[in-house]
Order: sequence, then structure tokens, then C-alpha cells
Amino acid sequence: MKKRYKFVIDCANCAAKVEDAVRKIDGVHSVTINFMSQKMVLDADDALFDEILKEVVATAKKVEPDCELSV
Repeated sequence: MKKRYKFVIDCANCAAKVEDAVRKIDGVHSVTINFMSQKMVLDADDALFDEILKEVVATAKKVEPDCELSV
């Protein structure tokens, strides 16, 4: 399942770090974070999507505490 979210983050380097960390989560097929448009596109397993999304939010906050993901 592929979904798009508003993702507020302060800098392009931070966005790249979060993207790399999220990409390593089991069940994530692909993730793209666009700093300029403040968007994240997440493609993950359908059956576990809600659990994966919670882990994505936790991972993003761990890497960059000031980021905000609008679900």
C-alpha cells in the first residue's frame, strides 16, 4: 500500500537521514521524503501498514525530534 503524508522537517540533510532510517524498517518497500514540498510517500505491506506507520513515526522522532508527520 502506498500513501502520501505531510511531513514537516527542518532541513534536507535531516530528511535524508530519516529516509535512510525508515527504509531499514521491516515491511517498508520504499519511502521518499521531499524536503521542499514537505511530503513523505510510504509504500509498505498492506497487512501490517498501521504497525509499520507507528514504527515510522517513532523512528523519525528518534532521528529528528522536531519533525512532524500528519497522519
